[in-house]
Amino acid sequence: MTQSNYRTALIVGVGSGLSASLARLFVKSGMRVALAARRADNLAALAKETGAAAFACDATDRDAVVKLFVDVEAAVGTPDVVVYNASYRTRGPLAELVPEEVAKSISVTAFGGFLVAQEAVKRMLPHHQGAILLTGASASVKGYAQSAPFAMGKFALRGLAQSMARELQPQGIHVAHIVVDGGIRSERRPNPPDKPDSMLDPDAIAESYLHLLQQPRSAWAWEIELRPWLEKF
Repeated sequence: MTQSNYRTALIVGVGSGLSASLARLFVKSGMRVALAARRADNLAALAKETGAAAFACDATDRDAVVKLFVDVEAAVGTPDVVVYNASYRTRGPLAELVPEEVAKSISVTAFGGFLVAQEAVKRMLPHHQGAILLTGASASVKGYAQSAPFAMGKFALRGLAQSMARELQPQGIHVAHIVVDGGIRSERRPNPPDKPDSMLDPDAIAESYLHLLQQPRSAWAWEIELRPWLEKF
């Protein structure tokens, strides 16, 4: 497999699942890693385990995002890989949804992705090199009942990724959207005993992200879909 030429990764919206797996794998592959979440305290254990730098950032706040990139540059260097994993979900019948919660869902899931991507692109364009990976979900392509806010945000993020890919890939920046279609396995959500591997393994998802970074530019994917072998689609 082609070696990645990337050296520094910033992961925004870090939790204990996929983002943690990405941090471990990126560090193992030789990258310096920066982690960002709304609350930096939540990153302490992972930062200690991986040696990554941790930062607090509200991805929906433009000034906070600008500061994040400045701080990351000072601490670990300018990121040439940026992963956006942040999202917010609110559910319920359409007539009963709270508009402020809907706005928050769209802001965190999509607008934050735009702000982070914009700052990343400003730094990548002069070098004609970099990668921006945006994490989608089943809701990126399917609007489920009583889940309109999440679908709105994820549809918007997918549209952002497609538009960015068409604009920026000819300028050397690899943009990819990953549809994570299915539940992600965790300690709280293990595989059912009678259905092994029926949930997505976060470490396996992370391997697919790394594969995107290792793709030769003659065969870049702008979108991939990942789901367990038993997932209906």
